[in-house]
Amino acid sequence: MADPRVFELEDLVNRPGTYYNPQTEVLIVVDDSPALDQEIFGDDDFEATDWVLVADEVPVDEHARDELMDAFAIRYHPGSARSYADADDVVEADENAELEPDEDEE
Repeated sequence: MADPRVFELEDLVNRPGTYYNPQTEVLIVVDDSPALDQEIFGDDDFEATDWVLVADEVPVDEHARDELMDAFAIRYHPGSARSYADADDVVEADENAELEPDEDEE
């Protein structure tokens, strides 16, 4: 069964989200909310495969990015038939909670 969370490059550019390639260690953020006025490009002939560099800066909040990567790492379970845990299966630890002793230990 194909993993529903694995995409080819051609497919992911049409679906907003944050994607990571573990082989190249490249993170791609696809955001479809901003739009540029098409008049900026005038009558230049651009093909569907052409990309225009808008800026060298990366408009991503590094802290939020790191939190997304950490949350993914918590949900990902390599090697199992069901590689990704459902959000309901993930139990977040309460760092203020006190641990109770095991019943077997005295």
